[in-house]
Amino acid sequence: MTTTPTRAPLASPLESFTDQTLADRAADGDIRAFEVLVRRYGPLMRVYASRVLGSSDEMDDVVQESFITAWQQLPTLDNGAAVRSWLMRIVSRKSVDRLRARRPHLNIDLTDAPAPERHSPHRLAEAESQTEALTRVLGDLPEDQRRCWMLRELAECSYGEIAEELDLPVSTVRGLLARARKTLLQEMEEWR
Repeated sequence: MTTTPTRAPLASPLESFTDQTLADRAADGDIRAFEVLVRRYGPLMRVYASRVLGSSDEMDDVVQESFITAWQQLPTLDNGAAVRSWLMRIVSRKSVDRLRARRPHLNIDLTDAPAPERHSPHRLAEAESQTEALTRVLGDLPEDQRRCWMLRELAECSYGEIAEELDLPVSTVRGLLARARKTLLQEMEEWR
């Protein structure tokens, strides 16, 4: 009995296309182009949704709902080059909608990200304590400061994208981020 070696799947030529080209093709109904966008931005959207929701339990549902909405609304996207920020706005709104649908009491402790297993128990405990401290400090920030910080640091949005998402002037976003960072630096000083 001979076995034939399996080949690794060939990368799609679409993988090298720009966001603009992929968005334009997907808007015209090209499912493969949309699949490339899903592979390209799905992981970032999952991380962001997980942090906003405070757990990974609902993360996949929110990201899937976001991609369904994106597929349906793709023809309305004016600038395909901005597809990344557009997708992040969609997942942000879906995440916030999911939070609003929950009971008013959120378990903020569920936002702790597990440390990699290769660390020793001492490192695991230290990482957990540091994450708890950051979660506590973030939880104490005013809502606008926390949302600005999360959009900037976790979703990697620009100041302009944050301003658009939160419907605030860019100068206000800069001020909110500055205050959030200052508070985080002061409160997390012992972890430096």
